[in-house]
Amino acid sequence: MDIMIRGFFLGFIKIHILYHASKAPVYGVELVKELNRHGYQLSYGTLYPVLHNLLKEGYLERNEVKIEGKIRKYYSITSKGQKALEDCKSMIHELVDEVLNET
Repeated sequence: MDIMIRGFFLGFIKIHILYHASKAPVYGVELVKELNRHGYQLSYGTLYPVLHNLLKEGYLERNEVKIEGKIRKYYSITSKGQKALEDCKSMIHELVDEVLNET
């Protein structure tokens, strides 16, 4: 895959993660299934570094919950993440209008 296109897809993946984390806390396995449903063939080796970067940059926060003896890490959106998501939504609308509705 072209490096530029890969960069676009990683951006789309980040937006998907923020969107789903804004609706309810999410965890890795659930995100991979959801992103696969949208056509992204994503490995855990790609997902977890993205999650860790969003966490480190303050867009997500993590809560660990013990389920059946195992620790599951849930990610929720922060106020910084919510602001970024809202900013992305307006940019997405503008881009879609311009690119798909050209006359």
